Amino acid sequence: MTSQPLDKITQAEALFAAGQLAFERGNYKDAVLAFEEGNRLAGGATLLGGSIQLWLMNAYSAANRLPDAIALGEKLTKHPDLDVRKQSKRILEILQAPQLSRRSDWLTPIPDLSELDENTDTDFTLRQYDPPAKPKRVAPLESTPEDLSQMNTSDNGFLWAAIAVILLTLGSLWWLA
Repeated sequence: MTSQPLDKITQAEALFAAGQLAFERGNYKDAVLAFEEGNRLAGGATLLGGSIQLWLMNAYSAANRLPDAIALGEKLTKHPDLDVRKQSKRILEILQAPQLSRRSDWLTPIPDLSELDENTDTDFTLRQYDPPAKPKRVAPLESTPEDLSQMNTSDNGFLWAAIAVILLTLGSLWWLA
């Protein structure tokens, strides 16, 4: 028994893991390279090869290589594994969907900090973004008590009507039980 195929599979799995890590960190070009090499070692018609190619589709898309992603997706719709075929069709539908226009005021621009030197004086700590101090509470003004002799305190009968409705409801529920 030869260990050559096992070595290729092990290397393909290691490249697959490295590609996933690179993809999750936003290094899409490195992810594409790792997935392409892993796919070459695993063989495209295997389950591992299909999984690698699904990730490769996403990496192509993220690396602005949409035609390559679509071409790979169309190829994967004929893959021997049913799950790979289903997933590739779903991803392909997303990639081929029309782009919706977005108004610029709906988006929040994210500044590019890649050119920022580590030794600059700019303070990006959280204390720079502390909320302003809360204003002190002002004691409410004392109000003068109202003269109750000036208020209309005559009974309008609402309280007695509400009590009568409640008693009728409770009585009917007791009688039905």
